[in-house]
Amino acid sequence: MNHWQRRVDGGDWGGIAAELDEYGGALLPQLLDPEEAARIRALYPRDELFRSTVNMGRHRFGDGEYRYFATPYPKPIERLKQALYPHLLPIARDWWTRLGREPVWPDTLDEWLAQCHAAGQTKSTAILLRYGAQDWNALHRDLYGDLVFPLQVVINLNDPGVDHTGGEFLLLEQRPRAQSRGTATLLPHGHGYVFTTRDRPVRSARGWSAAPVRHGVSAIRSGERHTLALVFHDAA
Repeated sequence: MNHWQRRVDGGDWGGIAAELDEYGGALLPQLLDPEEAARIRALYPRDELFRSTVNMGRHRFGDGEYRYFATPYPKPIERLKQALYPHLLPIARDWWTRLGREPVWPDTLDEWLAQCHAAGQTKSTAILLRYGAQDWNALHRDLYGDLVFPLQVVINLNDPGVDHTGGEFLLLEQRPRAQSRGTATLLPHGHGYVFTTRDRPVRSARGWSAAPVRHGVSAIRSGERHTLALVFHDAA
C-alpha cells in the first residue's frame, strides 16, 4: 500500500458520505503534503505533460488558465485516482439508486475508463489549474460526454492566507421548487474536496429528486492559487 492510499483510506468516509448528502460536497483529509503539492505546481510549465491548455477568459469561463494532463499521469495523480474510486463508488451507486437510475459503474476505475473509451470518451481529464489575482472560475459542470461519474475531487496546491487570499470553492445547488443554495469552502493546503459532478438526490414531496449543482471558484484577491482536479470519467 502506498502513502496516498493510506491517506485516502484514513478518511472518515461515513462522515464524508453524510456531508455529501447534506451539502453536495465534503472536505477530505490532506492528500498531498506541502512538498508533493509544490512538485505538482512545478509541473505547470512542462508542455510535454499536457494534452491541451485552456485560457478561461477567452472562452468566457472566468479568468485564469488550466491544462489537461496527458496520460500516463504523474504517479501521485494516478495513485490518488485509483485510491479514491473505491470509496466514491458506493456513494455514487447509492445516489443513483435513490434517484431510480441504473448505477453503471464497475468495481474498478480501470474497467470504468475502458467503458468510457469504448464509447469514444478517450481524452484524459485530470486538470492543473492556475489562478492569479482577480482570476475566478465561472459556475459550471464537468460532464464531457454521455458517460459521467457523479463525484469528483479537487485539491488545493497552495497555502490559503499565505500564498493567496480569496479563491473559495463554490457550490450552487438548485433545489426542486425552491431558491438556489450556495456554499463556499476555503480548502486547506493539500486537502481534497469531493463534490457532485452534475446533480445529487434531495428529498422532495414525491420521494427523491435530482438537484442540479454547479461549481466554481471565487475571485482570487491576492497571490496565486493552483489546484489539481481529478475527474473520474474521460472526455469525448
